[in-house]
Amino acid sequence: MKGMTIRAMTQACHGIYHGDEGAVDIEISAITTDSRKIQKNGMFIAICGEKSDGHDYIGKCFDDGALCCISERELPGESRPYIQVESSLTALKQLAAYYRQQLDIKVVGITGSVGKTSTKETIASVLAQKYKVKKTQGNFNNEIGLPLTVFTLEESDEIAVLEMGISDFGEMTRLTAIACPDVCVITNIGWCHLENLKTRDGILKAKTEIFKSMNPDGTVILNGDDDKLITIKDVYDKKPVFFGIENKCGIYAENIVNNGLEGMMAAICNVNTADNIRNFNVHIPVAGIHMVYNSMAAAAVGAVFGLTSKEIADGIANMETLAGRNHIIRTDSLLILDDCYNANPVSMKSSIDVLASSKGRKVAILGDMFELGEEEKQLHYGVGEYFKDKNIDVLITVGELSKNIAAGVRTVSVCDVHSYDTKDELEKDFSKLLKKGDNILVKASHGMQFTKIVDFLEKLEL
Repeated sequence: MKGMTIRAMTQACHGIYHGDEGAVDIEISAITTDSRKIQKNGMFIAICGEKSDGHDYIGKCFDDGALCCISERELPGESRPYIQVESSLTALKQLAAYYRQQLDIKVVGITGSVGKTSTKETIASVLAQKYKVKKTQGNFNNEIGLPLTVFTLEESDEIAVLEMGISDFGEMTRLTAIACPDVCVITNIGWCHLENLKTRDGILKAKTEIFKSMNPDGTVILNGDDDKLITIKDVYDKKPVFFGIENKCGIYAENIVNNGLEGMMAAICNVNTADNIRNFNVHIPVAGIHMVYNSMAAAAVGAVFGLTSKEIADGIANMETLAGRNHIIRTDSLLILDDCYNANPVSMKSSIDVLASSKGRKVAILGDMFELGEEEKQLHYGVGEYFKDKNIDVLITVGELSKNIAAGVRTVSVCDVHSYDTKDELEKDFSKLLKKGDNILVKASHGMQFTKIVDFLEKLEL
C-alpha cells in the first residue's frame, strides 16, 4: 500500500509505536478489521465490537502473517510491532484519510436518502467504459465500511465510486474528510433516519455535509426534481449540475418508455459529452422510473470525466443488479423482484410502481420500515394508500408496523390483503397465496431479514 509504512501510519493516527525499529519503514500489504482476512505483511486493527473484542485475535493475526497491529491497549510481552492508540475506530478513519491522499485517484462520492447503491452501480458501469474503477462493495458505506473500501484501492485504480451513508448529523462530515470527493452526487432528500434527523430539512443539512471536504474545484451533481436539492444555488461559488425529468434546468430525460420488468428506454438530453452529441438514446436494463434518474446522474458524471455519448450509453446498458436491490430472479414458477436490502416510504413507492408495470398477476410482500420516528405508523399507512389504481392483485405484509400498510390498502383498493406476524407463519401459507407465473415484489427494511423469504421463494414449486 503506497506510503503506508509503520512510521507514517503511527504519525497519521497519533499513536505510540512498540516494536523493532527496523520495521518502521516497511510498507504494509493490506489493512483489515477481520482477523480471518489477514494477509502476509498486512495490518490488523483490533476493534471492540458488541459481540467480540478484536484484541483477543491479535496474537492469531501475528501468527497468520500480520506485520503490525493497532491496539487500544498496551500488550505486555508482545515483541512484534504494534501501534497503541486511544481509539481503534478513530485510527481506522485517520489511516484511511491518509491513504486516500497517497493515491493519485479521482473520487465520486454518492449520498442521498434513496437509490445510493443503484446510482453507484450505474455510475461505476459508465466510468468503467474508459477507466479502471473501484466501487463500494456491499453495504460498506459507513464509518467502518468506507475506510475499509478506501484500503482496497490500488495505485492502478483511476476512479473510486464511493457510497456514503449516514443516520445522524456529523457522520457525513467525518466520511467526506476520508473520501475528499472530486464529484459529489446527491440522489434525493427523502424520509430516512427521521429518528435522528427529524425533518427533511434536517436530512438536507446532514447530507450536504458531503461538500465540506470535497475538492473545491470539483463538481456537484444534484437531482433537480427534488424540492430540497433544487434550492442549492452554488457550492464553492460553482453552480451544481442538475438532472431531472420534470425540471429541465440541466440534464433531462424524455421519450421514456416503460417495458415493465424488462427495463426502460429513454433519451438523455443536454449532456456535455466528449463527442458533442448532447442528446442520445439509452436502454436501461433495470425496471423503474428511478433508474432513469440514476442514468441521468451517471451521464452527468461521465461527462465530467470526458466520456462520449456511446461510452455513457454502453455503460448504462451493461450495468448489473445486485441481490436485494431491484434484482430480478426467474424461477420455473415465479418472477421475483428482490428489493429487500432496505426500505423507506420513497423506495417502497418506487418498487410498487415497478411491480405495477409488470405483466400478469402482481403480488407485493412488504415488511416493516424502520427508523421513521414518531410518524412511522402514518408513513406506513401512506404506502398502503399508494396502492390506489396500481392494479396489484395481492398484498402480503409481515410485521407489526406493516399492518398499517394493509390498513391503508384496504381504503383504496380491492387488492386481496393478508397480514402475518412472522415470516415462518407466512411461509406455511405460500402455496395457498401464490400461483404459478406470479410477479412478486419482496421489500422491507434490512432488519426484517426478508432475504429468507427470497430464498424460500426461489425453491418454491407451484
